[in-house]
Amino acid sequence: MWCWSAPRGALRERSALGALGAGLSHLSPGLRQSCPTLPPRLSSASKMILTQCAVCATDLGLSLGKKCGRCSTRYCGAECQKQHWEQGGHDKLCKKIKKTGGAEQYNANTKYAEAVAVAAEACAEDTKGQTCYICTQALHWKTKEGLVRGCSCRGTAGFAHVSCLAEQAKILVTEAEENNLDAKAMNERFRRWWACSLCEQRYHGVVRCALGWACWKTYVGRAETEQVRGMAMTQLGNGLSEAGRYEDAVSVYDAELAMKRRLGASEGDMLLVQSNLAVTYEELGRSEEALRMKRDVYSGYVRLHGEENRDTCQVAENYALALIHLKRFEEAKSLLRKTIPVVRRVLGDNDGLTLRVRGVYAQALYFDAEATLDDLREAVTTLGEIERTARRVLGSTHPATMYIEDNLRHARAALRAREEAAPRPAPGG
Repeated sequence: MWCWSAPRGALRERSALGALGAGLSHLSPGLRQSCPTLPPRLSSASKMILTQCAVCATDLGLSLGKKCGRCSTRYCGAECQKQHWEQGGHDKLCKKIKKTGGAEQYNANTKYAEAVAVAAEACAEDTKGQTCYICTQALHWKTKEGLVRGCSCRGTAGFAHVSCLAEQAKILVTEAEENNLDAKAMNERFRRWWACSLCEQRYHGVVRCALGWACWKTYVGRAETEQVRGMAMTQLGNGLSEAGRYEDAVSVYDAELAMKRRLGASEGDMLLVQSNLAVTYEELGRSEEALRMKRDVYSGYVRLHGEENRDTCQVAENYALALIHLKRFEEAKSLLRKTIPVVRRVLGDNDGLTLRVRGVYAQALYFDAEATLDDLREAVTTLGEIERTARRVLGSTHPATMYIEDNLRHARAALRAREEAAPRPAPGG
């Protein structure tokens, strides 16, 4: 998700107001210990950046094990490779995978097609009777895919095919590369992979996930030393996380972090990936681990960029959320009281990050069991203000707006309960 601080990646902007109410229900599945017979396709356990054996799902990292000499499908050893060829249907798929561009490209293409189908189905009701603002057709002329809209556009605006959005982004990035444009210009063009060109708001949910796969599919064949490949890896991780596929997102961020370490990336690039990884750890309930990493990331951003920097404010928001998860409310409120004046001054009251930081502060106020009546009133006032702004800027159906509304309802309920329980002055007293 997504504000750019470096040409290789994107700092993920967490959907802060929904994080605490959504629940942490995604548990890590165990790896399969045996080598079952597989259908004639890559195993479903073979994740993006194929870091597992295609047969038994043993974790191979980025360099262990062996690869098929023709198509680069990965295995933990000769036994699994032999079984996949003889029983798993690899003998029939191998040439097809090679022709596609290798195992990584084949996997990306497959996952992309699945993600587009999911996104189009999820948006089907909203997109009835509409046409793509890019190609002007209801069904894509080639893929026959349906329309999506996962941004803040309203009315008849913003409907498009994922394929058209991907082609639009690809063309813009190619122009930047061919003309040797600077990092700022590249980032502006690369933004089309994750933000709408009409309303300028980022995509969310399964639409964001489909675009993440589209981005990775486009650049997976590049050398890992090329910046655009690292940027695509980040976008895939962010997209998977947006769709609630946190385990898959962790596998992407882990692989990206290992790659950057091996390539000797800058401290800023490393912090960027660690920030995304920490947010995802928290979604998986790994709260203590997430807090330690977020604290280190925040300290690193302050040191590199100073406190009056958008990215520093964003990691401050993430750090505060980790503190709230662990009920360290006073620390969270202290951090946010320092951050809020900065985001309001630097970014303005209409910016999405400003809305989120103020919303997190309200959560720190009314989640606290020791909150005073004044604390609860401040939380309700704050949420009421940002709810009105979010409706105007993002629209009433945007997830962030709905999260704010949900928090406002809970804060008002907490305030009513406290007011009703407060002792009433004696008559004539």
